[in-house]
Amino acid sequence: MSAVKPASTIDVTSIPRAVLSVAVGVVHSVERAVVGDARIRTARGNAWEAICADRDRAHRRDEIRALVAALAATPPAGLPTNGQPTVRSSSGSEASRAAVN
Repeated sequence: MSAVKPASTIDVTSIPRAVLSVAVGVVHSVERAVVGDARIRTARGNAWEAICADRDRAHRRDEIRALVAALAATPPAGLPTNGQPTVRSSSGSEASRAAVN
């Protein structure tokens, strides 16, 4: 039996992970220094912004629905109550002159 141990190998995937970990730490530190602790984006802050955006979209949808309902409730100008449009032509139109001749 041989007592020779296999050569140790370096895990190639650990290098990018280490570099990425250090980079994230540096970015986080720089953000804290530049922006300040009170303005750092957090998961809680992101969730609150999403809730506010959802509420705003729901409010705008409700306004549009109310507007559409109001428009649907009032008939357009020029339509009598029976739903048939009133068609009028001016005396100078070709259709009017053809009907007279």
